[in-house]
Amino acid sequence: MRVLLLSDTYSEHTEKWALGLASNGIEVGLFSFNKASYPWYLNKKNISLLFEPKEKLDISGKLSYLRFVGSLKIAIAQFKPDILHAHYATSYGLIGALSRFHPYVISAWGTDVMKFPQKNFINKTILKYNLRKADAICATSNTIKDFLKPVTDKPIHVIPFGVDVNEFSKKEVKSLFDQNTFVIGSIKPLEKLYNTDVLIKAFASLKKKHSDKSLKLVIIGEGSQMEELKKLSSKLNVQSDVTFTGRIKFSEVSNYFNMLDVLANISDYESFGVSVIEAMACEKPVVATNTGGLKEIIENSNFGSLVEVGSVEQTASEIEKYLLDETLKQKIGKAARVKVVQKYNWEDNILQMVNVYNQLLKK
Repeated sequence: MRVLLLSDTYSEHTEKWALGLASNGIEVGLFSFNKASYPWYLNKKNISLLFEPKEKLDISGKLSYLRFVGSLKIAIAQFKPDILHAHYATSYGLIGALSRFHPYVISAWGTDVMKFPQKNFINKTILKYNLRKADAICATSNTIKDFLKPVTDKPIHVIPFGVDVNEFSKKEVKSLFDQNTFVIGSIKPLEKLYNTDVLIKAFASLKKKHSDKSLKLVIIGEGSQMEELKKLSSKLNVQSDVTFTGRIKFSEVSNYFNMLDVLANISDYESFGVSVIEAMACEKPVVATNTGGLKEIIENSNFGSLVEVGSVEQTASEIEKYLLDETLKQKIGKAARVKVVQKYNWEDNILQMVNVYNQLLKK
């Protein structure tokens, strides 16, 4: 089987899907509007890069993508796919729809259906057009499925961005921190949506309250708020206890999770929350906002803690529970791991997607 992925090579999710499908014997082609931060696809069996710009493209609106329809048709003629699969329902979804190739699959990731169609009538019309052209529609969570229902009457396959439960597991790693240090972590783009400022403020309040304990905060990711967040850390006098790593390779993510005691994901909204289940697979409790796909994963705080968006006090209080109760931390961590193995095993998710492909090719 040959599958051409229209998907951002900069994204670790694209990397996961491409490598996962390739490891199952599928020939994968890549067509991306963005440039990968490192060439993860080079010399990988069953993976071919068909289109990727030398630099990130400056695209101001969805209609700007129209000029790449011709490039996509060339890539299709070159690669000769059995399936065309757009990972993102709007930008990639639009050029995939306009290529008129079938069978055509669209996977909705989050903002493409949760925010984009809400902005105006034109956006909603574009999304509906793309979905009409799709032979199969996938969503990463039930939350996204609910957002899709008003714009399509087609069946929707819920297939999560799962976790390699062998790679993401509790293990000994060479840590950046002392053994007796309680480490809080975050792995998100440094943008306003993800409320990293709230986490830094919560961390500062915990440092002040528990001055007798060794506490550290590690912030993984890059973005436009980097300097502003560093200044906030200095203003709150915690700069020596906050580590900004920048973007890290996906192959290093599980090692960083194993340095943590707690992961915090306190976004304004999340379609799913892949980093949450990755941390859970490593037996780490997660403090997350009570919104979107996060509450779907945490389930009434049975597998972590849910807090209200923007609440410094709640965020600090829930992290503090794990700081003060090692038994609770381990109990929640072990239960979280069990849930991930049962519901979000990456091998199972890959097979779900392959089954969608097979059903289309039988028609």
